[in-house]
Amino acid sequence: MLESLRRIVQEVDNAPDLEQALAIIVRRVKEAVGADVCSVYLNDYDNRRHILQATDGLRQAAVGRVRIELGRGLVGLVSERAEPINLDDASAHPRYLCITDTGEQRYHGFLGAPIIQNRKVLGVLVLRQLEKRHYLDDEVTFVVTLASQLAGAITYARTNGELARLQDEGIPQRFLPGLAASPGIGIGIAAVVYPPADLDAIPDRRAENPQAEEDAFRGALQDVAADLDRMVARTQTNLSAEDVAIFDAWRLMLESDTLVDGTVARIRAGNWAPGALRATIADHARVFDGMEDAYLRERASDVRDLGRSILMHLQNLAAAPIAYPQKTILVGAEISAMQIVDVPRERLAGMVSTSGSGSSHVAILARGMGVPAAMGVADLPVGRAEGRDMVVDGYRGRVYVSPGPAVRAEYQRMADDDRAMSNELQSLRHLPAETTDGYQLPLFLNTGLVSEHRPLGIEEAAGVGLYRTELPFIVRDSFPGEAAQMSNYRKVLEMFAPRPVTIRTLDIGGDKPLPYFPVHEANPFLGWRGIRITLDHPEIFLTQVRAILRASVGLDNLQVLFPMISTVTEVDEALTLLRRAYEELLEEGYQVRMPPVGVMIEVPAAVYQAEALARRVDFLSVGTNDLTQYLLAVDRNNAHVAKLYDDLHPAVLRALSQTLAGARVHGREVSICGEMAGDPLAAVLLLGMGVHSLSMGAHSLPRVKRVIRSISRARAREVLQAALQCEDAASVRRILFETLEGLGLGGLVRPRR
Repeated sequence: MLESLRRIVQEVDNAPDLEQALAIIVRRVKEAVGADVCSVYLNDYDNRRHILQATDGLRQAAVGRVRIELGRGLVGLVSERAEPINLDDASAHPRYLCITDTGEQRYHGFLGAPIIQNRKVLGVLVLRQLEKRHYLDDEVTFVVTLASQLAGAITYARTNGELARLQDEGIPQRFLPGLAASPGIGIGIAAVVYPPADLDAIPDRRAENPQAEEDAFRGALQDVAADLDRMVARTQTNLSAEDVAIFDAWRLMLESDTLVDGTVARIRAGNWAPGALRATIADHARVFDGMEDAYLRERASDVRDLGRSILMHLQNLAAAPIAYPQKTILVGAEISAMQIVDVPRERLAGMVSTSGSGSSHVAILARGMGVPAAMGVADLPVGRAEGRDMVVDGYRGRVYVSPGPAVRAEYQRMADDDRAMSNELQSLRHLPAETTDGYQLPLFLNTGLVSEHRPLGIEEAAGVGLYRTELPFIVRDSFPGEAAQMSNYRKVLEMFAPRPVTIRTLDIGGDKPLPYFPVHEANPFLGWRGIRITLDHPEIFLTQVRAILRASVGLDNLQVLFPMISTVTEVDEALTLLRRAYEELLEEGYQVRMPPVGVMIEVPAAVYQAEALARRVDFLSVGTNDLTQYLLAVDRNNAHVAKLYDDLHPAVLRALSQTLAGARVHGREVSICGEMAGDPLAAVLLLGMGVHSLSMGAHSLPRVKRVIRSISRARAREVLQAALQCEDAASVRRILFETLEGLGLGGLVRPRR
């Protein structure tokens, strides 16, 4: 059996398409087990039926034609139970369904095994025997193992549209699932985009004139830089500071030694410019591909986008003009920032990508522009989407292609409600985030780069609650010096002065390695990262905090934040080094001041030592993303367990309450700076707990402000007490959604289904 299993798995893996993979399975399993029939039924949930997709032993004419109503018969029973069913005589079972078209009425023995991928039953692998037969345990295990092997091939076939062609079906009428990337409802016509230049197709070729190749490459860099400047000019009035700074990050990559010097070195070694560029981009992208952190891993696609843009200019190519519909849903396997900006803003109604996540720049730009978006819609056959009516539900990550009248009418109603809510939110500009009983809860921004431009919207924030310092380190080929760092920090401090800016010290490590300082660990989330790595390398830490302190001279709006704290010893050591940097700068003649210092509460250990930590610092800042991940032992970027990640889990709420209690002993303020801070639902609970400020992306600020201005602090405390009695996150969400509905704010959020 083991040898047969190995051979069959190898054959299935080498099959060129799903049709041949199914043919191999039914033939080989029938032979290996000695069955009279082996068949595969695939589940069509959109049309609620089981389809006979392959058989060895039943009538071939029935393949593709026999379609059993979903849930009927023994095939339906196996699918419902999601476990094997082994019967001596199938016809004696009450769920038996006789289908004469297949010729199966003369068979007795039955074994059905579910084909499962990520908890979803994709179909059923069925064995039949003329005589009565109860299959042995080893045979059942063998069939179940092969069924799981088939699941991957079926999933891939759904993704690339092969299964739809095999079943002679169009795009399903039921929604296609994906990841919610940007809230809102988008209704329009699909316009499909694709990469205009294929880096991977570029061969190595000997450079006849290396100097000319180098000149062409440098000229292409200048052209792309000019393109980026034009993009910033077109978008700065529609995007937040952080969103516009995405293009600044591209400029940093465009000017990095890795890209420029690496490509030039390959040209001088004899390769032509396109081949040298391809190899350099591949090396650079590989660094990001290997990172565990989802946000940084998504930067690999940015590197490739940049490479394609350079290649286009090298090849003197121009992207074919697209006639964008009045209401455009931008669709692609990958969508670049440049393709987004190319669509006139007034025509862009939504975005759908078959790849990517909420951390991709496409998702970040979509949120910043207020455009509904769904990412990772793997089942969408992009090649057949052009020109089709489409609805994008950015709240749930759902996409409807050619929706029926009822679906379209319901989503049009939701879109109208959203539009009315958006107009109402605009009326809140320049008003304080103040409860109905007069309590003000300051709303700050999270950011990682600040553009030299001053985009619309930053005046709404009370300051910067979290300035991430990692990206300027990541896009370089060596650690930035003190002067370069100071310039970056000075920019953000000046832009928001006199409002406070909280700068977090470097948070790198196993899951966010630098290209020039790689860290390879088996379990990076529990490894050498954050304050641990900078305390082990005080030269890195001292250079950074010196730059931070120097940047604040004359502004006095700086706060410093230490990341990934798990012991009080780490805080003591970090404070000692900060004090040393401060005294050094005073001796050197700089008029620096010691800023307020805080620590991040991101791990359970810090929650339980909140009081001891609060005794040592001026404030606490809770990073709810990591705290939730560590409390629930869930990697939210792992598709198998991502559904278990929920920052409204009762354990998370109790951890926040305990943190606030510990801080209260020493009169310290507590801010929330994870995604939870930007969730209108969570705002009610955080207000009730007594947090002192929230820090979020610019796109979340007006929605959270609307909630705060609609509820009293006393009512928020009542809702909190009810939520703390819940035993699961779903119950907490129901309470919060009902609360917002009662306030007339149900349009701000959509319930999870």
